Amino acid sequence: MSAQAFVEVDVDRFTAFAVFTEEIDLWWVRGPINHFDSSRLAELRMEPGVGGRVLEIYDESTGDVLETQRITVWEPGARLVLRGSVQDTETDVLFEPTATGGTRVRVSQYLRPGGDPATVGFGWANMLRTYLAWSRRRDTAPRTPREIGRLGLALYYEDPVAAARWLHEVFGLGSWDVDRAPEEGERPGWIDLHVGDSLVMLFRQESTVGRSGAGDGVDGGAVGGGAVDSGAVDSGAREPRRTHVPWVHVDDLDAHFAHARDHGARIVTGIGSHAVRSYVAEDLEGHQWVFVQARPTMR
Repeated sequence: MSAQAFVEVDVDRFTAFAVFTEEIDLWWVRGPINHFDSSRLAELRMEPGVGGRVLEIYDESTGDVLETQRITVWEPGARLVLRGSVQDTETDVLFEPTATGGTRVRVSQYLRPGGDPATVGFGWANMLRTYLAWSRRRDTAPRTPREIGRLGLALYYEDPVAAARWLHEVFGLGSWDVDRAPEEGERPGWIDLHVGDSLVMLFRQESTVGRSGAGDGVDGGAVGGGAVDSGAVDSGAREPRRTHVPWVHVDDLDAHFAHARDHGARIVTGIGSHAVRSYVAEDLEGHQWVFVQARPTMR
């Protein structure tokens, strides 16, 4: 199992290497599933040199960090190799000069021999386009990570790839330079389009039977940790398909969950964590809402 990607940037290879390593918190876009613990992330950092770590920093004052990678090759302007500490992967990044004076950055990420395929994600290859976007705007952009707003929207389509292309071309969704509609043949399980600082997420629409929505995959396989409460499913009457679900980031997810539960909200999926902590509940008319723990850096 492996993934490869490459981009070309208009800077020399030493600058490209420095941007990749020193400015990772600026180009690695923050979102619900882009980190191991998106709900607590304060900073993403790469320590320089062989033996350096890639860290998700949650609270530096208490040493609360997660090492996600360890550097095994550090050759400024030429090569960087990262060995996964959480996943059984290795990532090889090459910086090659182009004929125009720029740099071609190649990323190869693969499962290590004997590694567990269940742990594999190819974030380094998938996120390389956000490195390209940052490289293009870094001369004029603020030196602070871009954050999404606290209110987002999940939309469900029979063909989310076609929907993403249409929404992008016709309605102009996707205002960030990292946004793009999937190419022909791509079938991502999760598609992001930004509108200002708001996030619109596209998922595949599944058939829904009964009231609970157990069949329509509210979290797109990405968030939530408990099982859907199938006890609320009725005798099989078919309900209209769910087309949208609001996402709300809150300061204290546990307190919010307890308040909602105690005041009559029907809990569909209890608090769980898969890249982000969240739960799903229904309002008084059966509309589902996803509540997510806000990062410390969110306004």
